[in-house]
Amino acid sequence: MSGFTRKKAAAAVAAFAAVALSLTACSGEAAPSAPAGGEVIDTSTATGEVNYWLWDNNQKPAYQQCADAFHTANPNVTVKITQYAWDDYWSGVTNGFVAGTAPDVFTNHLSKYPEFVTQGQLVPLDDTLAKDGVKTDIYQKGLADLWVGQDGKRYGLPKDFDTVAVFYNKKLLSGAGMSEADLANLTWNPTDGGTYEKMIAHLTVDASGKRGDEAGFDKTKVKVYGLGLDGGSGGGNGQTQWSMYSGTTSWTFTDKNPWGSKYNYDKPEFQSTIAWMRSMIEKGYAPSIEAVTGQSSADIFGAGKYAMITNGSWMINQMFSYKGIETGIAPTPTGPSGKRASMYNGLADSVWSGSKNKAAAIKWVEYLGSAACQDIVGKAGAVFPAISSGTDLAQAAFKAKGVDVTNFLVHVKDGTTFLFPITDHASQVTNIMQPAVDAVMTGKAPADSLTAANEQVNALFVG
Repeated sequence: MSGFTRKKAAAAVAAFAAVALSLTACSGEAAPSAPAGGEVIDTSTATGEVNYWLWDNNQKPAYQQCADAFHTANPNVTVKITQYAWDDYWSGVTNGFVAGTAPDVFTNHLSKYPEFVTQGQLVPLDDTLAKDGVKTDIYQKGLADLWVGQDGKRYGLPKDFDTVAVFYNKKLLSGAGMSEADLANLTWNPTDGGTYEKMIAHLTVDASGKRGDEAGFDKTKVKVYGLGLDGGSGGGNGQTQWSMYSGTTSWTFTDKNPWGSKYNYDKPEFQSTIAWMRSMIEKGYAPSIEAVTGQSSADIFGAGKYAMITNGSWMINQMFSYKGIETGIAPTPTGPSGKRASMYNGLADSVWSGSKNKAAAIKWVEYLGSAACQDIVGKAGAVFPAISSGTDLAQAAFKAKGVDVTNFLVHVKDGTTFLFPITDHASQVTNIMQPAVDAVMTGKAPADSLTAANEQVNALFVG
């Protein structure tokens, strides 16, 4: 998913949801109603144009190939693809719901769709898929389940998935006297950071050449940080910032997932993880939140100022694009559970309930969710498609570029993934947890202050 800014989801969702709700209120019109019970739509009558939106410019060429192949098979239907940057994308979608200008089909995100379902903006697909003989058991394990709402209806077909790994600078690693094999079996715990923290310290270098684990190291004048931070604290989901650490403890985001009704930000496993992250900043091994918020951590890595950074598989192409930087991919560290961990996030394509061309829109979604399209996307080597054949083709495409992506896929192979938290009130949870986690990471509040924030979060689900 190179070019995706999924890490912005938690920070941005609140603002866009608020815009959609306020515009709905101002318009005096109710949101469009999704077909009751998943109305059966005859896709065999599909004609006309389908407007399809996505936010990743790097994927647009592959999806244009899909659109061309789809048109060849369905000459009466034309797909028009539009790509917007992340922020413009979601403001366009949410404003479009109200103005009646939203796309027929759009790439959807797990942090968004629960609120879209509540607003009646998505078409339930079940009965039409059943009529058309479309199977939902063809995707990587667990991905299809993410897009079934609390009402038991399906609101999207999976398109891809992502996991997290460690990107590292090979030159900085060898300069520290370390080998790539040293990164393969690192351990982590929230008490002393394990061998992972030792590696981070040794890779940190100040302006005078002193390393973080050497006497005389000056944390106020750091030239290279052992661990870069991906765009801030990560707020309430920390997908690429801290979730790969907390996931190796017994902690879970919610009481159940998807559709939990109680968050666990008050648990010591979570709070000690955030406290450890703060300690990396205090020791000078990682940059301050203030220094990185709003900046591209990938570009900072590309400038040679980070030895390692945790980030998602959608960043692979970008992380390997920097001139003068030889990048490698290492696995995330093993934690107290004795296993590694990675958040398992997946996108899907959804149909807007206000679409005037639902027959063609659903037919296009069915094609997007098929091996025919996902194999095309896999061959492009940008993301990991949701269907295993597409995943295999993507791995081969990356290998042809000289990139070994095994350490992203190992989580799926070994079953060490955990799902992105899917609940109601996502934007409100973000509103509460983003500043709360920021306060701890900036040293303005102790880790146990997150208990009060958790109480505010859980109050959202009462009544």
